[in-house]
Amino acid sequence: MTDLIIRASHDSDIPAITRIYAHAVIHGTASWELEPPGEEEMTRRRHAIIAAGFPYLVAERGGKVIGYCYAAAYRPRAAYKATVEDSIYIHPDAHGQGVGKALLGALLQRCDELGFRQMVTVVGDGYGGSAASLKLHQHFGFTVIGIAKSVGFKHGRWLDQVLMQKTLGAGDSTPSPFA
Repeated sequence: MTDLIIRASHDSDIPAITRIYAHAVIHGTASWELEPPGEEEMTRRRHAIIAAGFPYLVAERGGKVIGYCYAAAYRPRAAYKATVEDSIYIHPDAHGQGVGKALLGALLQRCDELGFRQMVTVVGDGYGGSAASLKLHQHFGFTVIGIAKSVGFKHGRWLDQVLMQKTLGAGDSTPSPFA
């Protein structure tokens, strides 16, 4: 794992990010999109996240992007400004190699540095096909705060969502820095 680099994403990472996400859309249940977006759309999404002041990171090994993550607004209304939602996707050949831990650890640190107070994750098919995501988030102290039953339908079956949350920095012990 010593050759793993976690860094801010660049426009040049979009082809790899697009491929990683496309695999997740086509084969998995972490994303509930049914058709993978192309590079133009993935570029638009990344630019919007960065323009809004959120971190967007990649994991690189041997010069190849093998995973990515980002934080984005949890909800669009102003009172939610101190709360972010994370998303993490790993190349299938890199699963189980600690890439997710490295990415999420770096993302948590960055979000804390930026003053965010809560991080929420929505694990699609949490107790089905996304058990690794649940375990990853639990490793960092996220707790389950709710389960939405059968709210998605993909790959011929109904899917649940598991909602998890972690306090960042001062949490709710002081006023929001975004108020």
